[in-house]
Amino acid sequence: MSTSLFYASLCFSLLTSIFITPAFSIPSYTDHCSSTVPESTTTVPTQIHSVPYFSSSYIIGGDTLLGKKPANQSYYYVGSYVRLRVLPNSYETIDRGVYKVEASLNLRSPYRYYSNRTRGNRLPRGSSSYHRRRVRGLIRFSLSGFWSETSRKLCMVGSGSREVEEGKNVNLDAVLKLHFASENPDIYTSVVSGTFESAGSANDPGYFDPILMFSFPDFPNYNYSLVSEELGGGSSGGSEVVKSENLSLEPSRFCSVLTWRTMVLEYATDCRGSQHCSPLGGGNGFLPGFLYLNPIQCSGDVRRVRYLMMFQNNSYVDMSFGLNSALIGEAVWDDKSRQLVLVACRVLNPVSHSGNTVGDCMFRLRLRYPSIWTIRNDTQIVGQLSSNRSVEDSGYFRKIDVRSYDDNPVVFPWLRYEYTELERAKGSCSVKKPGKKGNVYPDGHSYDMRFDMSVKNAKGKQFAWGFAVPVSVGDQLYETRNMFIAVDSMASAPGFAAISEPETSVSKGPLNISYRISINPYPEVESSDLFRALNRSLNLQHLVEITAEGVYNAEIGFLCMVGCRKLLSDDHNSGSISRDCEILVEVEFAALNGKTGGRTKGTIRSTRAKDDPLHFEDLSMSSSAFYTEVAQRSIWRMDLEITMVLISNTLSCIFVVLQLFHVKRNPEALSSMSLVMLLILSIGYMIPLVLNFEALFLRSNRQTLLLSTGGWVEINEVSIRVITMVAFLLQIRLVQLVWTAKRSNGDEKGSWAAEKKAAVVSLPMYVCGGLLTLLVNWTRNRYGYQAVSSSYNVFKRHSLWGDLRSYAGLILDGFLLPQVLLNVFMGSAEKALSRPFYVGISAVRLVPHAYDQYRAHNYPASYVNGTYYYANPTADFYSTAWNVIIPCGVIALAVIVFLQQRRGGRWILPRRFRELELYEKVPAVITE
Repeated sequence: MSTSLFYASLCFSLLTSIFITPAFSIPSYTDHCSSTVPESTTTVPTQIHSVPYFSSSYIIGGDTLLGKKPANQSYYYVGSYVRLRVLPNSYETIDRGVYKVEASLNLRSPYRYYSNRTRGNRLPRGSSSYHRRRVRGLIRFSLSGFWSETSRKLCMVGSGSREVEEGKNVNLDAVLKLHFASENPDIYTSVVSGTFESAGSANDPGYFDPILMFSFPDFPNYNYSLVSEELGGGSSGGSEVVKSENLSLEPSRFCSVLTWRTMVLEYATDCRGSQHCSPLGGGNGFLPGFLYLNPIQCSGDVRRVRYLMMFQNNSYVDMSFGLNSALIGEAVWDDKSRQLVLVACRVLNPVSHSGNTVGDCMFRLRLRYPSIWTIRNDTQIVGQLSSNRSVEDSGYFRKIDVRSYDDNPVVFPWLRYEYTELERAKGSCSVKKPGKKGNVYPDGHSYDMRFDMSVKNAKGKQFAWGFAVPVSVGDQLYETRNMFIAVDSMASAPGFAAISEPETSVSKGPLNISYRISINPYPEVESSDLFRALNRSLNLQHLVEITAEGVYNAEIGFLCMVGCRKLLSDDHNSGSISRDCEILVEVEFAALNGKTGGRTKGTIRSTRAKDDPLHFEDLSMSSSAFYTEVAQRSIWRMDLEITMVLISNTLSCIFVVLQLFHVKRNPEALSSMSLVMLLILSIGYMIPLVLNFEALFLRSNRQTLLLSTGGWVEINEVSIRVITMVAFLLQIRLVQLVWTAKRSNGDEKGSWAAEKKAAVVSLPMYVCGGLLTLLVNWTRNRYGYQAVSSSYNVFKRHSLWGDLRSYAGLILDGFLLPQVLLNVFMGSAEKALSRPFYVGISAVRLVPHAYDQYRAHNYPASYVNGTYYYANPTADFYSTAWNVIIPCGVIALAVIVFLQQRRGGRWILPRRFRELELYEKVPAVITE
């Protein structure tokens, strides 16, 4: 026993030395951490939980480790990320409150760039061949060190590695120092800060720039001391807005409203250079365009919130964290003025400020939520940013107006829209005649009033796309999906529309309505003459925003409005906005009861004189009518098609079973059946199974579909695959029986010879048809022809795979052709096929073409339909012509087989060829 234990321990030691011993030496803890948390002698193992969790995306520096911003490459900013995970193997030490800990640290690069797989670094328009990937991968470090509960500091040393070249790694020795927030923090002690530095010299291959890390965690016992002093001091902020014009944020809805916000900074028009305009200080003339408000922590009961604020000069891209632009602050709701009062402080570098992370708290921000929207004022949040310093003091800056950047506005149920231009709209609208009798148009409160659109200029050239969404309908706000609603105040919220889908009963008479319209020009036309007149309206998201209000007549589907477009200041350093309200918008909606869908059409025109600098050419817009009712009908269609697939596959199984019974009663029929025909049918069942193998075995295919009746039904697509599998197996069984019969009978009836002749004739026909399909596909794509499906009126580019699939469907439609040829060469009148088999399978192949014609005249266009489960246009030739030609061919082949089995296989040939069959039947007399 002792010998066994000895060898076991020896093996364990060897394995430990091989796999556990680190490949690189660990940096000295004493050299790097003695001034932070002195090293202490360990005593006993323990489970420590006092080390706070640390993860952050607020990182500065480390370009040599994480990668620099790509200079000549399109990139996508995802943000840096660091995460520290403390391992369970910790030890107590002789010093109270000091523990030895081990941890792993993960770092992620902030940049992903777009790689282009096309030649010449050019992509065709509309292509999606860009692929994102990280410039550098995830880097992991193994660390060990000491944690002090008293000083709230952690210091660790360790190493990691990264790949610098393919197959070559470099060692990275590092030191981590973290100073955690206090247990009962205020704004000055709530920031977690730290450094991550290389332990080697600058000449080492593994050296990297120091990394500065910050974290702003949530604390249940946080002390809002800063804003308490601000309110206690009676600061008013100089607000001149009437209290009743602002929304009141009650405790129950306070935190739900205060989400991440982008605020636009609007400077005075005379701001130049160092005239105390920039909130960042300095005299370089740089004025940030945006202020980001990121709520760190919200306490709804006392209506207080902590914010991380960042000044930036762009709206979305590269929102990196920097000490020169970062603030941390506290906010409180002021009931007296119905405003959010915020006090903010600079975030400091603790290395150069003796460990302090929060600096001067000179920033003051007041925000209010207007309770009334109009065509000229639809901003959700407005306010003012100022300094509490005097003009003579360092850091002073002039007051800056701020407003929310409402790229995705959120509608509060207690807001109200006020119409101010209705009379002008009614006077500007042209009189429209009633449309086709019996047409029904969208109700003003329905979701069908929103639409996407393509935009063309007066010459008919499409240069932009856009979208239009109602703001209010009547005295109710339209948008309900993005509403913030307090549970205890839902019923009492004024002007609150139902959360469920609005009623679709057609309104009688004109209905007041307002819209928000956004136009996004294509990049290649933004600065051209085509778009010059609207360039002043392009915001930083390259959108032209138009707010409009007017009247909608649901009886004729006509909408007429006057609009205002935002005009940005020509001064780059000023975010002030004026409006051009000399715009007329007219929209004609498609009818709801159009069986094949329709198009919503409209115009946007300037009513100014042509010589006016703000005049622009008429813009025409059109949109496919994706109505709710149409979508419900399409869903009903998909449910119908799933049922038809199940029925057709089930019938196929029944017809094959009947054929099996037929050959069991008539074994002599097996040698007269065509193997080529059976193989074609087998492949027809096999291909869908191969293409959907993963769907059948590896993933769940249960989908929940909304029927047009409004009920819910669970459709399991696996059932379709299972029935197809059964039909395939039955077909294979039939192939096996025919093959065995032909092999066992030899060539007594000449079946093998006839089979070969039928194959020699049919297979070249199929090959020639495939080559012809390839030639037609090449010709159409070479000369720019596009397929126009007569069933759907949609232009489609011919793909090679799609045409080959359609040709394979055509071969399946003509599955009886090899049997006809075999009957001719055998000259037999044997009833090889049972009537239910060849008639039933022919009917299964014929019905999809009849259904395609029905679908084309009773359902929306194919781009509305979504998924096809039955009569898939890419799985066969479907058009008005093919839907006549193919059924005629299928019926003709079935009739020929029927007559061959009654009058003989060569019945379809001329009379002199039929006589050969009679000669073959005369018995030969052999004399000796």
